Amino acid sequence: MIKTEIGYTTPEVITVRGKNLANDIMGKLDFVDGLMLCTLARLPSAQEKSMLNAILVVGLDHGLTPSALAARLTYLGAPESLQGAVAAGLLGAGTRFLGTTQKAVLQYMEFSGQIEIKTGLQGNAAIAERLIAERKGRGDKLYGYGHPIHKVFDPRVESLREISRVNGFYGANWILADAVADSLSRRAKPLNMNASGAMAAAIGDMGLNPIFGVALMLVGRCAGLVAHLIEEEQSPIAGEIWDLVLKQDDRNRIPDRAAR
Repeated sequence: MIKTEIGYTTPEVITVRGKNLANDIMGKLDFVDGLMLCTLARLPSAQEKSMLNAILVVGLDHGLTPSALAARLTYLGAPESLQGAVAAGLLGAGTRFLGTTQKAVLQYMEFSGQIEIKTGLQGNAAIAERLIAERKGRGDKLYGYGHPIHKVFDPRVESLREISRVNGFYGANWILADAVADSLSRRAKPLNMNASGAMAAAIGDMGLNPIFGVALMLVGRCAGLVAHLIEEEQSPIAGEIWDLVLKQDDRNRIPDRAAR
């Protein structure tokens, strides 16, 4: 028999994880409650909800990123398809944008079991150095550090760290992440922790499946892309972006008369 444990629908009732959507969920649970109910078949604690809300907000929007540009340009070509434009923006999630948090969770999980929480950063410096060295030796990217704009510090990291502490999610993964950041800050070419590293540490210390690293980013960014597309409808810029491409293409095609 083909079925799902998430929910089902009859002519009279829509059921999600055993709860009546109309009577037990609507007006009683918020979106994060519903998200956890759908994915984990349970409601979140108050501490989990606070942490998840913070992570979802981080993913909401970062301005004219590649995902926003892809969505706006797709909407320019197919204004009848909001869903297609949102999908275009989400399809760019990967190891450079949006998808790095999941990679960082997996990276920390390799070593977080070796962390001695009571000894703090200095007591775990050797483990951090080993993580860095082993990833470099394997030719693997070090996720969660460095940023093209926030080169000195990422303002989101301290906020995520404090929210993690307040809610009881500053554990082995966070200590490891901070120890790695401490090591990288003292190098000839220092790197600071970015939001992906901070979110990964929090997700690891919440005990969630690493897939939540990219899943939460996609859920948050979906709302951000809808905002971009509503703005695109009201104050379009995609046409200007396309014009810039055409002008650049024309310049590339014109022979350089001075060189003749």
